[in-house]
Amino acid sequence: MTPKKDLELYLHIPFCRQKCRYCDFLSAPLAVGTPGDADVRGMDARREIIRNAGSGQQSASATDAHVPESYVDALITQIVQESQFYQERRVTTIFWGGGTPSLLRVMDMERLMDVIRAHFCVADDAEITLESNPGTLDFEKLVGYRRAGINRLSMGLQSACDKELAMLGRIHNFDTFVQNYKQARRAGFENINVDLMSALPGQTVESWEQTLVKTAELAPEHLSAYSLIIEEGTPFWNWYGEDANQTLRPKEMLPLPSEEDERRMYARTREILEQYGYHRYEISNYAKDGYACRHNIGYWNRTDYLGIGLGASSLIDPMRWKMTSDLSDYLECGKNQGDFANLREEVQTLRVSERMEEFMFLGLRLTKGIELQTFEHQFGKSFWDVYQDAADKLFSEQLLCLDESKKNLRLTDYGVDVSNYALAEFLLDH
Repeated sequence: MTPKKDLELYLHIPFCRQKCRYCDFLSAPLAVGTPGDADVRGMDARREIIRNAGSGQQSASATDAHVPESYVDALITQIVQESQFYQERRVTTIFWGGGTPSLLRVMDMERLMDVIRAHFCVADDAEITLESNPGTLDFEKLVGYRRAGINRLSMGLQSACDKELAMLGRIHNFDTFVQNYKQARRAGFENINVDLMSALPGQTVESWEQTLVKTAELAPEHLSAYSLIIEEGTPFWNWYGEDANQTLRPKEMLPLPSEEDERRMYARTREILEQYGYHRYEISNYAKDGYACRHNIGYWNRTDYLGIGLGASSLIDPMRWKMTSDLSDYLECGKNQGDFANLREEVQTLRVSERMEEFMFLGLRLTKGIELQTFEHQFGKSFWDVYQDAADKLFSEQLLCLDESKKNLRLTDYGVDVSNYALAEFLLDH
């Protein structure tokens, strides 16, 4: 029997308790004091995001606020519909992203996971990740999530400095994170990721080092350490963007670190985390042995993934698309048992050259780089026939190298530092 081809599932929960000031993800706060469905009726998610971003207004308390049942019902309808096209696939990873997926009630998570298992072939050893925010968790909820089958918890800490967290607009402090982290361990989570963010307003090299040390001493299995990106449409863009008016920035919002300090933060990240037994396997991701994120590795290796939920993206090679970002349309489709395929947007059939570019852009983010044999297997051409000139240039600039086996091509340490420049060399003329 031919083995089933791998498939990853991504499910999007577009709700949060409070919109962070830097966030441009497809998400919006639940209405204050409204744990049910009234807060989402007729809501166009993109308009709501812009209106609520950085408002500082929180929803109901962590114990009261939850993802509306109408959205859960719509997810279930889409799961059942989509599954009929993937009966010959084996689901190897499931990733709940957001927004704040930890606003899902345990009873709703159990319903959703039961439907996924009933309609997809989920591998016995599937990695099942839930993104979560400190301040939306408690011990009972964590026990329930674990019981429902979540076996990897991703916690968005960002900083161990309460002053930095306040400037970001986070709903928690460091003590709340530590409390939730310890509750997760007691609840049986043996695979925990912690998200951290550098180059924050007012952050110093020393405060970033403290964040790294305090987090690493808790010994999570995985750490993601990203540098802040100032995105358009966010309060941070208005305060720190290219054409920002400095006089409009609130007094409590301190300046961003210098470029030199940002480079030092990046260098210190690897140095400190290696001392605690973490190895970097991707530009911004570190793990203890055996705990690299399988879902994200699949993404960087262009494994097919199916997105379910508002705005969720899919890659079923060579097709890419995303689900509508209009929540009203999404809920209406679920309520009326409509065809979710009609809500697909930005549908694209990738040309071979575009697939080659993605293969290089994504694969070279991994420290092991890309396998030359896999390139030839996927595209029917030798890597050197396509990219000889680009490779020669990057070799001469010491940005690219072959590993000892001569079978993998990867960025050098210097190449990682200037990865945007290096990866641009793999753009092809269309």
